[in-house]
Amino acid sequence: MRQPSSRRPAAACTLTAVTLALAACGGGSSNDPPSSGIPQLTAATPANYTGECDALATVLASLPDTTITSATTVDAGTLTVGGEAVAEHCRVTGRMFERTGPIDGATYAIGFELRLPKAWNGRFFHQGNGGLDGSVVTATGSFGGGPRTHALHQGFAVLSSDAGHAGGTPAFGLDPQARLDYGYQAVGKLTPMAKEAIRRVYGKAPDRSYFGGCSNGGRHAMVAAARYAQDYDGILAGAPGFNLPLAAVANIWSAQRYATVATNPADLSTAFTPAERQLVSQAVLERCDALDGAEDGLVQDTTACQAAFDLDRDVPTCTGARDGTCLTADQKTVISSVFAGATTSGGTRFYASFPFDPGLRAGGVGFWDFIAPLFLDSGAVGIVFKAPPENPVGFNGPAFALNTPVDTLYEYIHSTSLSYTESAMSFMTPPNASNLSTLRNRGGKMLVYHGVSDAIFSVDDTTRWYDALSAHHGGDASNFARVFRVPGMDHCSGGPSTDQFDVITPLVQWVEQGVAPDRIVASARGAGNPGGVNPEVPGDWAADRTRPLCPYPRVARYSGSGSLESADSFVCE
Repeated sequence: MRQPSSRRPAAACTLTAVTLALAACGGGSSNDPPSSGIPQLTAATPANYTGECDALATVLASLPDTTITSATTVDAGTLTVGGEAVAEHCRVTGRMFERTGPIDGATYAIGFELRLPKAWNGRFFHQGNGGLDGSVVTATGSFGGGPRTHALHQGFAVLSSDAGHAGGTPAFGLDPQARLDYGYQAVGKLTPMAKEAIRRVYGKAPDRSYFGGCSNGGRHAMVAAARYAQDYDGILAGAPGFNLPLAAVANIWSAQRYATVATNPADLSTAFTPAERQLVSQAVLERCDALDGAEDGLVQDTTACQAAFDLDRDVPTCTGARDGTCLTADQKTVISSVFAGATTSGGTRFYASFPFDPGLRAGGVGFWDFIAPLFLDSGAVGIVFKAPPENPVGFNGPAFALNTPVDTLYEYIHSTSLSYTESAMSFMTPPNASNLSTLRNRGGKMLVYHGVSDAIFSVDDTTRWYDALSAHHGGDASNFARVFRVPGMDHCSGGPSTDQFDVITPLVQWVEQGVAPDRIVASARGAGNPGGVNPEVPGDWAADRTRPLCPYPRVARYSGSGSLESADSFVCE
């Protein structure tokens, strides 16, 4: 076990409260607005459903543009999430706006699942799902890396959908409407349907509504905060890919760079092997671990680390064959450019930098860096984002990714045509993302979390967005939106990190009680964790190590005494 370091940097600047004189426009508040001008929303009140779930097919049959396909009882304990048994509830399935695509002749609809607890807490949770969507995953309102507390378990009514297309392939990109549904319109269609269904079942509409998800689900949440702020009181965005088209092109650009130093052209991971990523990860630890006052295998001060660590200086340069103990000069050039952020051929940066962090050694990093650009990002850019799209039949993802110039890829995500009237950068991203006045002024709140070692959506892009949000809202957005960086964590979960935490409860407390989250306690998922073990938890950590997650730009620093395994020994500064 590492020992506390005697070196402790000066405290980072803290968030400063400012008073914003913006007009408060209500939406469910019965209290006078505080001095910030933001109204305090009232708390949800519970209700019960005492009828038979089978009857809901009839109760909901007349919902506009909706077909109910089933309504069944799920007995208590039938469903478990993170080792926790879920209480009795009704599961309703259906589809909306069924139609035939005019270009491909395929059948499209917005498939959904709505789970309605018998003992309801008065709240609605719209679950945003990941990747290309395309399947109706279980509507539990889960998030992140194995947290044991999720929305359904807490008594929310939870909605999940396929976002308007079936199947996990990008072929739906042939259909212009399916693109728009995937980007944002499915949310606009599902929300009123779900709220009306809840009203019919419980005798009242939800008192409070929340939207949450991670990855593409985090993108859905960010888009909802901008486009549907009147419909949602709380937004929970994990690893939000709100610039997803740009991130996809950036990841392909990175793959093209890595291909120049891969020793096996058929295996992109030979450009930067697991042993070499472990080497760099250890070098980052040696340079940055003590910056937060404790040598404990975690780099809390991410920002200071980027100034302290130098890849060229701190990692040996190979003088002979590559053997995992060094990097070649060419590798260092490529890796440095990837972490600095993708650029056009003219050198204009179009996506954010990525921070060096010990989580670089996580297995998921290899997937996102060397597999995703060839088999996921290529299809997204070529078939879903490009106007007109590539033909899915015979589409060769790796060839498309490695042989299409970056400037051409960049043009694709901004392209339109007579049939595809919105570009990917229009239908996939939140319009004017730094202006969330509607959400703020009606008393809504937004909580964002992001792994520092996320290799597909950069935490730097998220903090850059937050800085712009703060600038737009008088220099400080912390009275309605906060970002929590998770050191060591990969994309949504994993990595050498404390990646198990409840962010729903603090968001509800903030929305409904006005208690802003100054820290969120996260725990490691070591051996014996009932919510699922993270195999990347280091062996010299306590299996249940805890750390505070701090609102950006604050950093968790060792207080100078106490166990290195306990969050109680760290303060947010």
